[in-house]
Amino acid sequence: MAGFRLHRQISFMKKLSLLLLSLVITGMHLIAQQSPVFVAAGKAIRGYDPVAFFTESKPVAGSDSFTYVWQEATWYFASASNRDMFKQNPEKFAPQYGGYCAYGMSDGHKAPTATDTWAILDGKLYFNYNKKVQELFNKDPKGRIEKANVFWPQIKNKE
Repeated sequence: MAGFRLHRQISFMKKLSLLLLSLVITGMHLIAQQSPVFVAAGKAIRGYDPVAFFTESKPVAGSDSFTYVWQEATWYFASASNRDMFKQNPEKFAPQYGGYCAYGMSDGHKAPTATDTWAILDGKLYFNYNKKVQELFNKDPKGRIEKANVFWPQIKNKE
């Protein structure tokens, strides 16, 4: 009788452990899915000022003094005026695909990006995974953007 109760308790503990593990995994998956913006170390687009790509034609690190939360991500700016321009029209300055790799998006997946791979095409900011990937993207940017535009709404809130 005691052996039977011990067996039931162990069986119950195994089931409980599996249930808790599946809840943790599900919860982590749901959190990961809610990421329409590429964030590294708590900073959208690695803490670079999205407006500066347009106004200064180069990557400029943002400051802790000038931030703005948009799409559940903290954006950093080099100046109050850049922050204010972004606030007035974030869609104009925010990178396409939330700052994820444009080439990767054209293949249907999210990939992190490097800030030195930026390009402004038709008034929109794009990033790529690295310089090699940017070279591939640049072979047919229009075609890649068309494909990425199809995938983005489907996977924007997924891992």
